[in-house]
Amino acid sequence: MAAVAAAAAAGALRAVPRIRPVAEAARHLHTTPACLKTRAARVRVGKGDKPVTYEQAHAPHYIAHRKGWLSLHTGNLCGEAGAAERALEDAFLRRFLHGTFPGLLADAAVLKRRANLLVVCVLLVRGLAPAKLHFLGGYAETLLTHFYKCPVRLELQTVPAKVPYKYL
Repeated sequence: MAAVAAAAAAGALRAVPRIRPVAEAARHLHTTPACLKTRAARVRVGKGDKPVTYEQAHAPHYIAHRKGWLSLHTGNLCGEAGAAERALEDAFLRRFLHGTFPGLLADAAVLKRRANLLVVCVLLVRGLAPAKLHFLGGYAETLLTHFYKCPVRLELQTVPAKVPYKYL
């Protein structure tokens, strides 16, 4: 038995290729230059045929200088809790408005929280009859009041068409 095992071990050693040391194996560090461009929430400049609103025309670092906040609340103050919940509620509310008023939103909605009251300011295009707009406004107020368990007031304004601020 021992002779058979020794013969098998010798055959296995012959089958394994010999490892040769690599002459001067060099290791290099590959780097790329840092891309210091911030591209988030910016509209790309095209041929001058893309209409943009005032909010889209200005970069995010101009908030509170050239444009205002679209969500006004005290959740980001030092020591205040619930900023993440408010951001999630804002995202839900904006999606709800896009679904309730399909293709009618002329600009982004402005959300204002005052104590227990939520005020939503929306600019709409005149695409529906006034009776339908009043119905959708009441429908949205009622549902949002039940969802948030606080009074919600919609301030709707209509414009004849989407007015672009400029073309990029």
